[in-house]
Amino acid sequence: MHRDPDADALGSSLGWARYLSGKGHSVTIISPTDYAANLRWLPGVQEVLVYEKAGEQAVCKKKIDEATLICCLDFSALSRLKDLGKVVQEAKAVKMMIDHHLEPENFARWMIWDTHAAATAQLIYSTIKIIEQGDITDIIDIPLAECLYAGIMTDTGSFRHPNVTPEVHLAVADLMRTGMDTSRVHRMIYDNAPLSRLQFLGYVLSQKLVVLPEFRTAYMVLTEEELIRFNSSTGETEGIVNYGLQVENVVMSALFIERKGEVKISFRSVGTFSVRDLASAHFSGGGHKNASGGRSDIPVTNTIKKFLEILPSYKEELLKVE
Repeated sequence: MHRDPDADALGSSLGWARYLSGKGHSVTIISPTDYAANLRWLPGVQEVLVYEKAGEQAVCKKKIDEATLICCLDFSALSRLKDLGKVVQEAKAVKMMIDHHLEPENFARWMIWDTHAAATAQLIYSTIKIIEQGDITDIIDIPLAECLYAGIMTDTGSFRHPNVTPEVHLAVADLMRTGMDTSRVHRMIYDNAPLSRLQFLGYVLSQKLVVLPEFRTAYMVLTEEELIRFNSSTGETEGIVNYGLQVENVVMSALFIERKGEVKISFRSVGTFSVRDLASAHFSGGGHKNASGGRSDIPVTNTIKKFLEILPSYKEELLKVE
């Protein structure tokens, strides 16, 4: 899965691994970096190896070296694996990509790739149905369903984004037939935060949210010092960027996070404005039209200066969004 895995990356990987294990395969699940605390309940998560953790890097390299097949889930560029990317690139094993992001790199022999899919977890569900020739009654159990549902639910914004199609609801209906508790999955992901996270969110919204009405844009900047002050761990900033879109008349929201010598950027938009194009053109990023990310290796103050300097060139596009 990609670095800083979200519920779709982790859920689709865990679900695919559970399916393959059930078919008799020996499966290892590897994440380049650690994952958020609100995902630690996912079935099978205790089996995930984290490449950046001390003591696990050598094990990860050994497993990749011994592998006959490497399944790359929820990313289309090896740079999304951070330091693990080179290891995967040089591995002799056949590579399979399962993903729904635009413009995939040509590193995999086999690709299950569909940009119309709402989530990689939806593609895992569809792939299992194809392999099983449609009959998944005895194949998908509650733990597997919870993993896939978590990925679909989060990547559709709890089923409110434009990527929700009839196929999404049909897939979810099949998953629900296992008897899983959908409200529990939602609660464990969204209503399971420590008090410190809510206090951190309050600080961000009250002190760090900047609105630029002339560009219909909102943005927030979090420095490494602020992350340390609030003891913010991996994943606790997930979803904060969406709050900018709740401001009246705002059509683009951006969140800049300074961490470990780089600036991670999250972009969200509504309507026809493509944050993917903006991220790709200026911040080495990509993703989806309305949900994208990017990175900057210059200081955070200079990154914000650059962002503010490019906004005028997008003003016309931002103002015409209905």
